Amino acid sequence: MKGIILAGGTGSRLDPLTRVTNKHLLPVYDRPMIYYPIQTLVEAGVTDIMIVSGKGHAGHFLELLKSGEAFGARFSYGVQEQAGGIAQALGLCEDFADNGKVVVILGDNILEDSLARAVKDFELQDRGGKIFLKEVANPQSFGIAEIAGDKIVAIEEKPKNPKTHLAVVGVYFYDRQVWDVIKTLKPSGRGELEITDVNNFYVKQGTMTFEQLQGWWGDGGESFDSLLEAANLAAKKQK
Repeated sequence: MKGIILAGGTGSRLDPLTRVTNKHLLPVYDRPMIYYPIQTLVEAGVTDIMIVSGKGHAGHFLELLKSGEAFGARFSYGVQEQAGGIAQALGLCEDFADNGKVVVILGDNILEDSLARAVKDFELQDRGGKIFLKEVANPQSFGIAEIAGDKIVAIEEKPKNPKTHLAVVGVYFYDRQVWDVIKTLKPSGRGELEITDVNNFYVKQGTMTFEQLQGWWGDGGESFDSLLEAANLAAKKQK
């Protein structure tokens, strides 16, 4: 299985920190933010990884991360010309995926849990997708899942009146159907191709599985407070 790290976007919620750099290059305790999703994939046995960034800072990623050898991985790079949403950035990776299954992680998501077992489980899953959920205090800031038993009923993006507090974490497993799904998407009110629309395709198909994260989860790009929390959690874990 191949891995994809999406590290584009404008990082406007972290302005002015992001005026001259990409948010995924900001420090989270003792290392750049993007190191954490890289380590999550490599520790799970996923070492063939494509990193997609915006055009303004693509060279910075290449200079920092190089070939991936230092991480025990092999990196490919893609450039998102405009900030057209997570699904649009993912669509740039179709050739890299080579018709195989992929695990996608957002470059600002920091997980304590290992993905090793989930990778093995998804390799055995006949088709569909897999996502991870985590209970949060501010569900209005995330895609929120409604579940019934062991099935996801629907996912709503940043709901004003959330039905649950179960946020969809920025880690997604997809089969080869994802590329055709992305090509059918229409821009949302934000002018972006939304990853929630991709996930809801699999939900409606009945092929979306899920797990709830047990350890902490940090979304370093969500706010200044979340960036600080991620740094504190990372420091605590390392000490």
